[in-house]
Amino acid sequence: MVAILLADGFEEAEALVTADLLRRGGCEVSLVGLDELTVTGSHHITVTADTTLSQVEADGVEMLVLPGGLGGVENIRMNLFAMAFIESVRDRGAYVAAICAAPTILAALGILDRRSAVCYPGMEDQMFSAVVKPGCPVVTDGRIITGEAAGAVFDFGLKLVEVLKGADAARNVRHAVYYRH
Repeated sequence: MVAILLADGFEEAEALVTADLLRRGGCEVSLVGLDELTVTGSHHITVTADTTLSQVEADGVEMLVLPGGLGGVENIRMNLFAMAFIESVRDRGAYVAAICAAPTILAALGILDRRSAVCYPGMEDQMFSAVVKPGCPVVTDGRIITGEAAGAVFDFGLKLVEVLKGADAARNVRHAVYYRH
């Protein structure tokens, strides 16, 4: 299962386009509210999550996705349970993906130490010892995948489909949505 963690202030496009592309690619996706099922994004779009973080077993997560949005990122960083959950998923060897401001969460946990990554331009100083690749829409380093910003969400989501379901599945989704970039 792919878990997309939503906290109040999350970037809606990064979460919902990613969820849509993954589902089109045949992935089981669960929108996971940090504390509650009702979560409001940074642009005041409220969504109903499928479940809450307290109900998710880390063992069942094949990939954890962290969308950006400064408020959402800050709410995750302040939640000790969420931070421990992220580490637990990573420690199990599952994929961890983050886009925009969210790679700073991974950097704060030491997950990006000496790994290639990308983040929202201007946040590089919060990436600690990560090897930041400015201008890249998506960077993959082992089982860690990072995306630059909302403008890179199609590249990011398609990369996640590719690593979970293969290049053919990603091409099929790309074709189905007429993404030509």
